Amino acid sequence: MPVSPAPRSVALLIETSNRYSRELLHGIRAYVQEGRDWAVHLTEHGRGDHPPRWLRRWDGNGIIARIENRRIESAVRAKGLPVVSVSASGLARDLPTVISDSQAVATLAAEHLIARGFRSFAYCGDARFAWSTEHGRHFSRALESHGFSCQYFRSLKKDSANWLAEHHKLATWLSALPKPVGVMTCYDIRGQQVLDVCRHLKIAVPDEVGVIGQHDDHLLCELCDPPLSSVIPNPRRAGYQAALLLDRMMEGKRVAPKTYPIQPRGVAIRRSTDLVAVDDPVIAQAARFIQQHAVDGIRVADVLASTPLSRTALERGFQRHLKRSPYEMIQQIRFEKAEMLLRESTLPMAAIAEQAGFLTAEYLSARFKERFGISPKGYRQRHRSQDATA
Repeated sequence: MPVSPAPRSVALLIETSNRYSRELLHGIRAYVQEGRDWAVHLTEHGRGDHPPRWLRRWDGNGIIARIENRRIESAVRAKGLPVVSVSASGLARDLPTVISDSQAVATLAAEHLIARGFRSFAYCGDARFAWSTEHGRHFSRALESHGFSCQYFRSLKKDSANWLAEHHKLATWLSALPKPVGVMTCYDIRGQQVLDVCRHLKIAVPDEVGVIGQHDDHLLCELCDPPLSSVIPNPRRAGYQAALLLDRMMEGKRVAPKTYPIQPRGVAIRRSTDLVAVDDPVIAQAARFIQQHAVDGIRVADVLASTPLSRTALERGFQRHLKRSPYEMIQQIRFEKAEMLLRESTLPMAAIAEQAGFLTAEYLSARFKERFGISPKGYRQRHRSQDATA
């Protein structure tokens, strides 16, 4: 009888303490469940921890690791095995690395805040993390492409050791920013901290300060006051891709030692940014009316009925403050609702069209394909296939 080959032994040096990392593990699991014969070794592990003691004596075939410090990097290299990194720390640049696309993440955040009417912007990072600096640089560039500038919170690595001192530093910075201002934070925990400081200072969110994070940790974002908007990454896709690359390496195939960026999935809009930041109170009122009723099937005539402006004045005000027409804003909100329902629900197309404010499923399909170059059905299938392979 032929002897079956032994399963490949794979170590996962990935923490389980945050949602992003747990989603990476889901993606790896999805790859393994497709029929790969892997024996996975995973133990409780925290971000920035020392290498686990078992690693030195572990006899395996490959490693997927969040390489967050030099100790982990050295321990992983010492094994002399195929390794794929899933960390954006900037370490081990000569290894294949699967991470979120920083430019795409920051661009989504910038465009979301611009669409909300903000014209002043700031970035609040955390100096402990190289990817935080990267996000800030891309956020600034995205704003510059639209003619805007960005102010930075001058974070230092030592700040995190004393929250009371950092709280005071954040308060001084936030107080000095021009209002209203749209703030991107490097991740959701930083967003929660900024919202805490705003509440302490009695700064109205989102009227004076709109805040968006990234990672979309649902529980953390919903526990914020107000709930935090956040860029949605795709860590399941990243985990799946990392497992695929490692499998190829363990088969002896060449995998380029480069970064493999994973596109984010969109923006989870919550109350920390869900307001139009416009100096003109009449235009702001009209924009809020659209936000509240766009999916109810309103037309521009309904917006006009809610304001004292003529159609010409309304159109000019929207172009001056929001860089788009009232009709374009109505359509954008409807498409955002349709995209969300296609990604996250199993509703039939007719129900999606109704909930997003489109007349019929056929009309939604035609306009959706015209806008995105893909049918609603194709869009849904694409995102389902990404989830299935992630």
